[in-house]
Amino acid sequence: MSEDRAIQLDRMRFTKNTTSSRLALLAIVFDVLFFISLYKSDVDTYYYTILIGASIIYNLVFLLATFLCSEGVKNYQVSYSWVMMALGVGQIVRIFIIPMNAHQAVVNNAVVMGDAQFIRMVIYLVISAVCLFAGAIINLNKSRALSAHLASLQG
Repeated sequence: MSEDRAIQLDRMRFTKNTTSSRLALLAIVFDVLFFISLYKSDVDTYYYTILIGASIIYNLVFLLATFLCSEGVKNYQVSYSWVMMALGVGQIVRIFIIPMNAHQAVVNNAVVMGDAQFIRMVIYLVISAVCLFAGAIINLNKSRALSAHLASLQG
């Protein structure tokens, strides 16, 4: 291992993993944009269902869990990477629930969700998921490198 790489790994003991943390926070930003885009829509009573209530609760849990992950990955904790991966999968799954159903629904001869709004919402969810996946992978790589470096220092 080169001396520069050893120094870089040694510095990781004293610095935070801000890249993964910032990606998690960026995922929150895109989820909020999705949230605003969805909940500002009001087409008759289409959105007044138990599914929207569940979506709101899930969104709150998502925001809290993602913020917790952003704090956890700062300290190179591997378990938060797996939570971020699960949250990323959840964001992809969300595309096929409310946005897909609303895009295909018609109420009183009016489309519930137009093409532009649907595409925008899908983009928000996909970018949010990509941020979570990228942050998780970066944290996994950095955590493993730091663990290996610490093990080499001890033995």
